[in-house]
Amino acid sequence: MRSAPANDSELPKGISAIRALPDSELGNLWDSIIVDKSMKDRLLAQGVLNFTLRNRVKRTVTPLHGVILLVGPPGTGKTSLARGLAHRIAESFNGSKFRLLEVEPHTLTSSAMGKTQRAVTDLFSQSIAEATGQGPTIVLLDEVETLAVDRAKLSMDANPVDIHRATDAVLVQLDALADTHPNLLFLATSNFPQAIDSAFTSRCDYIVHVPLPDARACQAILRDCVGGLAKVFPQLAQLALSPLFAKCAKECVGLDGRAIRKMVVNALASSLETAMDPARTTAADLLEAAKAAKAAKAMTRCEEVQS
Repeated sequence: MRSAPANDSELPKGISAIRALPDSELGNLWDSIIVDKSMKDRLLAQGVLNFTLRNRVKRTVTPLHGVILLVGPPGTGKTSLARGLAHRIAESFNGSKFRLLEVEPHTLTSSAMGKTQRAVTDLFSQSIAEATGQGPTIVLLDEVETLAVDRAKLSMDANPVDIHRATDAVLVQLDALADTHPNLLFLATSNFPQAIDSAFTSRCDYIVHVPLPDARACQAILRDCVGGLAKVFPQLAQLALSPLFAKCAKECVGLDGRAIRKMVVNALASSLETAMDPARTTAADLLEAAKAAKAAKAMTRCEEVQS
């Protein structure tokens, strides 16, 4: 199956991509996200259990909805982790053909009264239900707060009736699919869990917080990034042997994984010479880039507080 059709119009509204699983490309994503191993093990076990338990035990005994929610700061790898998890779940069922549907929530919203609700209902009751009828299916709901916004915090100035109804539609459809399609699992992500309606989180079977990397994880991310670059520029492998490398990792605490990897790229652009020949980048360049990234984040936080 194609990961993304050449013509996007071939995809149902609200679906941005469809992948056949397992997919080794997604397996690489799983490996690239540096988090505690116990977190990955627990996520995988929960995902596998969804497909071994729900079609055999009545919901009156185990009221599962087939929803796993990953929350945490931006840049911590939640979406990549979810995609990788989909691969690992399918891989666990050797020989079974799974599919991954990725939802683009922003294509469902509309300023016209009732259209968002209808689009959400059609997505779940038709597109997702039909896909599940063809075999075990995993659905990625990125930025789920867009679809299941906290109705208690809505402003009366933003067409709240339609937003209320859209959230209602999500909840109704989750209940309906949980009753009729046990071979379905939703992997939802959110940078703003406080914006998600409590009725949605109550339907989640498992909620996990993906934190910012600690000092050990920062060092592992740095090593992974530098190691990957060293495959193209072998001299960069020496960066990890420098006494400054540990200091750089310590400086990265407070940054997310995406910011750390971009910081390494910024170090390669510390001068015209290193930009022309990245192999000339030094550990001192790396440390200065880490300090600059940390300072930029602190400034951004200060501006957010002032605003």
